[in-house]
Amino acid sequence: MPRGTVSVEVAASCTAVFQLIHDYGRRLEWDTLLSKAILLDGAVEAGLGVRSLCVGTWRGAYLPLETEYIRFEPGRVAAVSLTNRPPFFDHFAATIRHEPLGENRSRVTYIYFFWARPRPLAPILEPVMNWLLRRETQKRLNALRHCLETDEPNTYGSVEHRQRAKDAKK
Repeated sequence: MPRGTVSVEVAASCTAVFQLIHDYGRRLEWDTLLSKAILLDGAVEAGLGVRSLCVGTWRGAYLPLETEYIRFEPGRVAAVSLTNRPPFFDHFAATIRHEPLGENRSRVTYIYFFWARPRPLAPILEPVMNWLLRRETQKRLNALRHCLETDEPNTYGSVEHRQRAKDAKK
């Protein structure tokens, strides 16, 4: 099973980082990987058992990933597992861990696992998908850090993404 780990240090507390990551009303302000992020089934905030829909940008082929929170410990860790079957993904799960590094400083670590489909093509797909996921995850964590440290929306993404972030602030 392909796996990746990406970390970034942030000048913000674990609680502040956790709150921003799981605030779906603000998600597009920083998340460079997404064009849409909503909670499903009438949920108003993220939590254990809550499902979400995150749709990629053009770089992610606009793939819709529905996930369910399978672990949710505010300020410490959250984990999701894929509940739908978008193209190329047979399985996907991710964990975001938060580690305090001092007063108003923390490390965010994003760990993901996946299996590609169709399985006969997995030996070709998985290395490419893993490279892309790692690269895009590093970009999104850098954008998260920028948003937290400057209180400005993402400036790392495309013009289209920056416009969505500006519109979300209104």
